[in-house]
Amino acid sequence: MEMDIIKIGNSKGIRIPHAVLRQCGIDSKVELVVEDNFIIIKPVRTPRQGWAEALELMHKNNDDILLISEEIDNETLEVWDEPNY
Repeated sequence: MEMDIIKIGNSKGIRIPHAVLRQCGIDSKVELVVEDNFIIIKPVRTPRQGWAEALELMHKNNDDILLISEEIDNETLEVWDEPNY
C-alpha cells in the first residue's frame, strides 16, 4: 500500500486506514521500532491488564482456592531435572 507523508505540526506522519489498524489489533498505543531502515509499528500489549481486579473479585467470592495440593512430592519434581525432559 503506497501512502503520502503528510505534515502534522512540526512533524510528519501517515494516515493509517481504520481497517488496517483493526486487522493489526491496534487500538490506541503503539510501539515504534526502527530496524534496518524500516519503520515497524506494533500494538502495545498489556496481557495482564485487569488481573488484579479479577483476582480481588475471585477472593471476595471465595473462588481462589488452590486446585493443586500445597504438598508436592519432591520425587516427582526431581524427574523434571532429568536430561530426557
